[in-house]
Amino acid sequence: MEQLLEKYRQQAAPAELLQALIGMVRPAKASQYPHAGNAIQALCHILNRQPIYADLLRSALLSLLSEHKTASLFVDSGIQPSTGFFSEMRRRIGHKILPDALDPVYLKDLFSLIFTEGSDEVWVSSVADEVWIELLKSLQFDTAASDVRELCRQGLLDAVQVLSYRLSASGLDPELLRNYPELEDHASPFIVQNVELGQFLQNPHQNLEAVSHVLVMLDQCKVVIAKVRRNSSQVGTSIDLTFLLQGMSQQIQRLETLLDILEKQAQGIAVWNEFISLFKELVRAECHKNDVSQHWRENMEILALRVTENASRTGEHYITETRSEYFSLMRSAMGAGLIVGVMAMLKIMLAGQHHAPLAEAIFFSLNYGLGFVLIHILHFTVATKQPAMTAAAIAATIDAGDGKVRDLNRLVNIIAQTIRSQTVAILGNVLLAIPSAMLIAWLFMTISGQHFVSIDKAHHLLDDINPIHSGALIYAAVAGVCLFLAGLIAGYHDNIAIYNRIPQRLMALGWLQRLLGKPRLQRVANYIENNLGALAGNFYFGCLLGGMSGLGVMLGLPIDIRHITFSSAFVGFSFVGLDFDISWQMLLYAASGVLLIGSVNLLVSFSLALYVAMKSRRLSFAQWRQLVKMLLQRLFTQPRDFFLPPRKDAEATEEINH
Repeated sequence: MEQLLEKYRQQAAPAELLQALIGMVRPAKASQYPHAGNAIQALCHILNRQPIYADLLRSALLSLLSEHKTASLFVDSGIQPSTGFFSEMRRRIGHKILPDALDPVYLKDLFSLIFTEGSDEVWVSSVADEVWIELLKSLQFDTAASDVRELCRQGLLDAVQVLSYRLSASGLDPELLRNYPELEDHASPFIVQNVELGQFLQNPHQNLEAVSHVLVMLDQCKVVIAKVRRNSSQVGTSIDLTFLLQGMSQQIQRLETLLDILEKQAQGIAVWNEFISLFKELVRAECHKNDVSQHWRENMEILALRVTENASRTGEHYITETRSEYFSLMRSAMGAGLIVGVMAMLKIMLAGQHHAPLAEAIFFSLNYGLGFVLIHILHFTVATKQPAMTAAAIAATIDAGDGKVRDLNRLVNIIAQTIRSQTVAILGNVLLAIPSAMLIAWLFMTISGQHFVSIDKAHHLLDDINPIHSGALIYAAVAGVCLFLAGLIAGYHDNIAIYNRIPQRLMALGWLQRLLGKPRLQRVANYIENNLGALAGNFYFGCLLGGMSGLGVMLGLPIDIRHITFSSAFVGFSFVGLDFDISWQMLLYAASGVLLIGSVNLLVSFSLALYVAMKSRRLSFAQWRQLVKMLLQRLFTQPRDFFLPPRKDAEATEEINH
């Protein structure tokens, strides 16, 4: 390291010197970060022992800060641009493939030449702040020329001014004003902070009181952003709004950091910790500047939260608490089982016509999609639609602070009620899907004199749900993924209905008012507002189920779906087709197949939905063991709670408590 410093002492190449030094400090593996700390401490020893090398490294750093355009480094690194979510996504993907051309005039580009490895974030962050501060103290910046230090300070002032202008412009964005119209009625803190900052910039060495005024305005800006995010659970959100708020929050945070440094510098207070924190943040931003997954994750968390909150509110209707709700859900599920029997009949008929794969996938999708929509319109319930909704309701009970639940008994009760509700819904679907399929098959045989399904077809349908000798459980998992996606689609369309004000826009259609009349159109608009997500989720769920086999044909992969309600209906058709000439082994395989398919449907969709709901809330549950213990204890001591409706006296007690 001493030889390296001696080599660059003979030539003025600040960027190359720093690049070479970082290359020597950088560990071979990111996990070996203690090596980096030891190397920095060794460098400090050399600088303290040889002041000439300290002068060399200090001059190199100051020349980079004073002779290059520094504002872009502080203004752009780690802050989302105003170009929009998808534009930034395209930029990151493009720069992954073809790196950007660097301009040495800008310090931001030189910074990327110094920290070239994606692992730099790990070891830079892992090295203790005290070690970095020791390095800065070894460079003795207070001995540098005052004009050079002033140039460096001016770079920070320029960055603060640019950030303030950008924040003001974002505060006038139509997307923000639409969601927080109060900004137009009163003095906007986004504008006022720029005015206050102008007072500070007129005399940054003396007018330090203006900094506190700016910080107060920035706090008010954060309050507005928090209110908009909170209101979005009621009025919906969009990718553009989410991206805008994320960028504004980052701008405010960076402004506060830079103002804190400038204020303390003017007061003669050491800012070592602040500089190190900013340095680590800039290195982290440099390592992730083209990170597509991080860009997606940062913005989708909030959008996913709004989507899952809509699903959560829907999911509460699928969790039965009283005896009347329990049997109401059962009747609703039985009605769905009747319609599924008809849908299964149409599916067999369409499959028997042997259409081309694409046409067949379209017909299957329309059969499933329109059938599920009809089920929703008639207020019936498909059991497997519950998990994607109830998972979000369960996640909402977990505290965001430390991943703990203040009342675990309440969470156990919700889980028990959820299992009980899903069990009775499945039971209701199956209890009527099988008889309705048998009735359809018997009527067909009575009218036509032939079985609805041949013996070979009946065996084929039963083989398809065999849990051992077929891929039924894998296909059931595929259906579970479709169920999970349908839940997200439903929440997304509920969000669209609110955010884009679809009901109000429908009411504004003159030709529709003349066609339906204003009172009837009002009812239609209200129905769309409350049911658009459910209608879209059901239809797209049907399209996903119907299109999977066609997708498998196009890709040359064995992709298919197995759904418990349809599988039970196919069992009913098969038994009639075989004239009930079935062995006990065949009966056992059919029953276990239906049961396991339903279990996989529920487990996969519920697990994925719970994962997304918790990730969107940035939760990590810290009480798994205690929860599992309490669930098992409740299952062994009160198994009725998981499968049967509450007793009437319990219901009456609950009503009295309310």
